[in-house]
Amino acid sequence: MLTLLDNVALGLLGLLPIANPLTSATVLLALTGRYPEAERNRQINRATIYVVIMLLLCFYAGHAIISGFGISIPGLRVAGGLIVSYIGFGMLFPPARVAEDDVQVEMASNATSAKLKDIAFIPLTMPCTTGPGTIAFIISASSGTPGGLMSPMVHASAIITALLFALVFWLCLRGATKIMRFMGETGIDAMARLMGFLLVCIGVQFIINGISDLLRGWGIIAIS
Repeated sequence: MLTLLDNVALGLLGLLPIANPLTSATVLLALTGRYPEAERNRQINRATIYVVIMLLLCFYAGHAIISGFGISIPGLRVAGGLIVSYIGFGMLFPPARVAEDDVQVEMASNATSAKLKDIAFIPLTMPCTTGPGTIAFIISASSGTPGGLMSPMVHASAIITALLFALVFWLCLRGATKIMRFMGETGIDAMARLMGFLLVCIGVQFIINGISDLLRGWGIIAIS
């Protein structure tokens, strides 16, 4: 039992600073400012399920998947950086507003949330939560498990860690919805632009880290 608790604690201590659910919460604030609360909560619930699936998929099959497709960790970092930067630019420079009549027509047509953009998987799950750093951490953890992946203790540790992290993720995102009740439209727009700038910075840093890892692997720059 103590071994199980130690494994779960180590897993959470490694995942929380890398996956950082607070980042996903701020992205949720920026992207769903005008979503109905019911639809926003539906996106949160779906994203939580996706996070559990992705964490377990990376743990059990992550190494085989990236090896089978010939994908490297630096490649994942660069790809994730491009995605995050693209989303950030869209938030920093939103498209021009449509006419007021068109807005009212669109709001009426969106009464069933059919026109609202689905953000549960991209970007909330990937790359904001299960990004390159998270994938690399999980693959490293699964590769170094004593006794192999067939150990019942390893199975239990992986599942409990994924579920507890998902609970923290869900609580962070649901807490973000309360902030929206105190923010007007102007505040939401300002938050979106600020988070867009931060996402561009994060994406560029992902790309820099990926290129740096690639150059180190090729021996072009020294390993520090």
